[in-house]
Amino acid sequence: MSIQNSKKQKSEAAIVYKKKQSPARETWRRLLKNKSSVISLVFLIIVVLLAIFADVLFDKSLITTQRVDIRIQPPSLEHWFGTDVYGRDIFTRMVYGSRVSLTIGIVTMALGMLIGGLLGACAAYFGGMLDSFIMRFTDMFMAIPETLLALCVVAAMGASASSLIFALTIAIIPGNCRLVRSAVLGVVDTEYVEAARACGMSDFRIIMTEILPNALSPIIVVSTQGVANIMLTASSLSYLGMGVQPPNPEWGAMIADAREYLRAAPYMCVLPGIVIVLTALAFNLLGDGLRDALDPRLKD
Repeated sequence: MSIQNSKKQKSEAAIVYKKKQSPARETWRRLLKNKSSVISLVFLIIVVLLAIFADVLFDKSLITTQRVDIRIQPPSLEHWFGTDVYGRDIFTRMVYGSRVSLTIGIVTMALGMLIGGLLGACAAYFGGMLDSFIMRFTDMFMAIPETLLALCVVAAMGASASSLIFALTIAIIPGNCRLVRSAVLGVVDTEYVEAARACGMSDFRIIMTEILPNALSPIIVVSTQGVANIMLTASSLSYLGMGVQPPNPEWGAMIADAREYLRAAPYMCVLPGIVIVLTALAFNLLGDGLRDALDPRLKD
């Protein structure tokens, strides 16, 4: 009897411990159960750390210094990804290029979600004419493909990293606006929002402190996966010559420079392409894991 009572007390203690866990810790615990998401998270942490500490780990002169004696060298212990047509180390250029690609992806997604999120939240909260105006405005922009819209903006402003961020931000605002609006509509009429209104809280404070925090789950998931799409779009535009300009290293621009040597030195195109695909896949898998971890219907 004492053994059974002890087991029962342990199980009850475990249940109480689970109930006491914060939502963030519970989400983290459930995310760790998804192996593909954990592997993706580790991979992304490595990429981010390499980008942050690139100046400490690598010689920056390798990305611009031209050496005719080692041009078009295959991968080796000295040059892990080989060298390009100018004798520059491809792996070092990939590491420094990750700074550009990650910055474009993360900054663009943050700006697009901030602006689009505020517009969508205001449209859902206030409704009426404001909702109709914002939604018709977003419908107009969503009729234009994102890549084509970004291409037109970059062509008008000139090819650079800042214009690329600006163009892609404009392109993703309408989709983010609709996403946040649909998420906010599910919580705008709840009791705690009505209680906040009754307490005399301002509309802006209600939106920022009561509504948006309770609509974060789909926003976090879409933001994570959106970074991958933005990075791929930015690489595509750079490949077309409408993004980051040489000699600055950027993944899409590196593939564009190497396309003429695809038969003679395929590693110059293939290896950067594999890194782009793996990074985008890691963001997508992490987003899938976050979706499952944040979904209340899948809680055990």
